[in-house]
Amino acid sequence: MAYGEAERTTAAPKRPNNLMLEGRKKLTVSGVEEVERFDENEIALRTGEGRLLIAGEGLHVSRLSVENGDVNVSGRIGELRYEEPAPEKGSLWARLWR
Repeated sequence: MAYGEAERTTAAPKRPNNLMLEGRKKLTVSGVEEVERFDENEIALRTGEGRLLIAGEGLHVSRLSVENGDVNVSGRIGELRYEEPAPEKGSLWARLWR
C-alpha cells in the first residue's frame, strides 16, 4: 500500500444533502450525519455540506432516520442557514502537496 492510500480508502462517502420545504411548516432534510442540538427555536444538523441551522418557532423533529440520514422538522420555519465545515486536517505532507 502506498503512503497516504489508507486515508483515501477509509473516508466514509458523503450522503447527498437535499432540502424540501413545504409552506414554511414542514422541512425534510436528507444527508444528515448528526443532530447536534435542538429546541423549539433552533435545530442544528451536521451534514456533508456543513452545519445546517434551522431557526423558527415551535420547531419539532417529527421523524429521524439514523440509517438513511433523513430528518423531518415541523413548526414555523423562519431561517435556513449553512455554516461551512472546518477545513480537513491532514498530515503535514498531505497539506504541503496540495
